Amino acid sequence: MPNTLAEWLHHLETLHPVGIDMGLERVSLVAKHMGLLDRPIAKRVITVAGTNGKGSTLAMIDSLARAHGWRTGTYTSPHLLRYNERVTLEGREASDKRLVEGFQQVENARLQAPVVSLTYFEAGTLCALWCLAQAELDLAVLEVGLGGRLDAVNIIDADVAIVTTIALDHANFLGTDIEQIGREKAGIFRPLKPAVLGSQALPASVLDSAIGIAAKTYALGAAFSHSAGDVAGATWCWHGLAADGATLSLDGLPDPGLPIDNAATALQALSLAGIVLKVDTVRKSLRTVTLSGRMQWVGQWCLDVGHNPHAAQYVARRLPAPPKGGRQWALIGMLNDKDADGVIQALLPRVTDWVCVSLDGERGRTAAELAERITSLGGHVYDCADSPAAGAAKLAKQLTPEDRVLATGSFFTVAELLAMPLPQATLRAR
Repeated sequence: MPNTLAEWLHHLETLHPVGIDMGLERVSLVAKHMGLLDRPIAKRVITVAGTNGKGSTLAMIDSLARAHGWRTGTYTSPHLLRYNERVTLEGREASDKRLVEGFQQVENARLQAPVVSLTYFEAGTLCALWCLAQAELDLAVLEVGLGGRLDAVNIIDADVAIVTTIALDHANFLGTDIEQIGREKAGIFRPLKPAVLGSQALPASVLDSAIGIAAKTYALGAAFSHSAGDVAGATWCWHGLAADGATLSLDGLPDPGLPIDNAATALQALSLAGIVLKVDTVRKSLRTVTLSGRMQWVGQWCLDVGHNPHAAQYVARRLPAPPKGGRQWALIGMLNDKDADGVIQALLPRVTDWVCVSLDGERGRTAAELAERITSLGGHVYDCADSPAAGAAKLAKQLTPEDRVLATGSFFTVAELLAMPLPQATLRAR
């Protein structure tokens, strides 16, 4: 067997003929051999599905639960800089040693007759579930990678299941029928268990699916909501329900720097999972929660992994104007299976100059292709580069202290930039 985490990750890439292979039969068989289906992986499990908002919802659930004294673990994907980011235990990334142990368990189970072929994501999910199950957690929070009903995460029954938003993405696998996408995401709901609907703009199929299996439905705007704060200096107020139906209200809550809909959804899910929410603890947690690559500011740079129109629209609304006299640059790199036109159109009103960068790999879109789309839609392309790092180098020669840069379009774009020192005109000017 491989010995190091890097060797294991390389090994996983060779196990299956295709990168994405939707279905639960193979992963369920290996999970059964590993004993993952014999008992709960934690005292409570919350599963989060949706097109956008999964990562921020999960991050706030984890932060809030730990602030209330619960032992938590999370599973997310993809990662930005280190594979270890995908699994956290009590707020800390899983060690190489723990992950290697997990992959060894997966491989031993996979090779039992009949031998099962697993995708990279399926093997990683099983490893993560094993790591969580060893940690004696009060709460495990699982992010669905793709879809819901047929995603590997869905072999675990959630005590509370969340659908955040529904929009068009991964069309090659989920199609373009928004109602059908909603039904796929709603496949994580379980009969008689809480189903939390985290957006007021979900397709009807999500609620219909919950009702169809007699899940207990809690929808944003109905069972729970948020409003302007009622006390001096308050940013917002949350209104929700406890598991026993009691009405709850928390006022004076700070802006977490992440979508308020997702913060309200996180609070509702935790209340249903059994946490007695304390307003001072909630305030402290929301002030300190962070999520890499989501409206993350590094000096003059705002880095956001948004890669579909819905995410780009959120970024456009939240992006502050640069100081007077400054330009709003956008460094963009995207994969070829994403809706580039939709993302560009959402950002066009906020961006003065674009730098397009190529991404490597079969799915990578070239800078020239992006530039052609931006120009055809009326945007001004300043330059193109072979990589995000090369694009940043070109910007380094142009930035003034008043300029701001949005780096966006893909996890790959943001990850490469986070791994390097970003040029800052304000630092050079001193």
